[in-house]
Amino acid sequence: MGKRTLILAFESSCDETSVAVIENGATILSNVVATQIKSHQRFGGVVPEVASRHHIEQVTWCLNAAMQEAHVTYDDLTAVAVTYGPGLVGALLVGVAAAKAVAFAHHLPLIPVNHMAGHIYAARFAGRIKFPALALLVSGGHTELVWLEEEGSFVIIGDTRDDAAGEAYDKVGRVLGVAYPAGKELDMMAHQGCDTFNFPRAMLQEDNLDFSFSGLKSAFINTVHHADQVGEQLSRDDLAASFQQAVVDILVTKTTRALHQYPATRQLILAGGVAANTGLRSQLTAAMQAFPQVELLQAPLQLCGDNAAMIGAAGTMLYRHGVRAGLDLNADPALEFPYLDEIEG
Repeated sequence: MGKRTLILAFESSCDETSVAVIENGATILSNVVATQIKSHQRFGGVVPEVASRHHIEQVTWCLNAAMQEAHVTYDDLTAVAVTYGPGLVGALLVGVAAAKAVAFAHHLPLIPVNHMAGHIYAARFAGRIKFPALALLVSGGHTELVWLEEEGSFVIIGDTRDDAAGEAYDKVGRVLGVAYPAGKELDMMAHQGCDTFNFPRAMLQEDNLDFSFSGLKSAFINTVHHADQVGEQLSRDDLAASFQQAVVDILVTKTTRALHQYPATRQLILAGGVAANTGLRSQLTAAMQAFPQVELLQAPLQLCGDNAAMIGAAGTMLYRHGVRAGLDLNADPALEFPYLDEIEG
């Protein structure tokens, strides 16, 4: 048996400080996550300066805990992987600085990982990724369809024109008085209600793979505000159900359209924070009955949010492909995959 690949991974792109040790890209030896949700709840969203300070306080503790839990020493490690973008610049810098310090001190290769590649590779813990694959990536900051022609290749074929789906959930949650992050509670409420409001499904008729959620969000807010003004009592569960059904319809319709346009697809990967949504999972699973040749690979529920295990999985793949960074690696808050028209153009 060959020498095992042990990757120490750092993730600090937003409001979770996480360090993990991953064996051979598919086995989690440790995945320590220090969440900051309670610190940001009173503000109704993530405050970048507060997030950065928490990362500084937590990163060394997470590193020590991850190494202890994995029962490994620095001499055992193969390389260090770190999220260098996209995300909040101050938050990213903490993880990048910590990863560079470990890599320098212990003479280890440094692997730069795109946070979105990490989300896709969270699915690696549910099964092997088969190419060519299509990924539906739905999170607080991103909603995009990504074409993976081969390992290490990521091309955006559809993107949101405005709000990401997770962002819309948080804004709608605020209107309903649901604490940040709102996704999980709105999902639970949606299962108690009915789609009685029939909110708009933007861009469904347009012949592209792009998304839009700002009109849906505005329609929701206007409906609630109007009811408040005239003293009408609306069902919060029905509001949640109507909003969620609109989001899921948009996501599933565009994804199935992409599968028709990319008939070579062997696997559909569902990943990102909103991938934990039970309404989305069940409706997408049902829609996949029309594509028996395509396997649905869903990121494990506990790995849909930000975590370092997914960065370790993506980092292992990049390590195999010879991707390395120097100690001059910097945070890139606006990092993104290339777009299809950029490549074709």
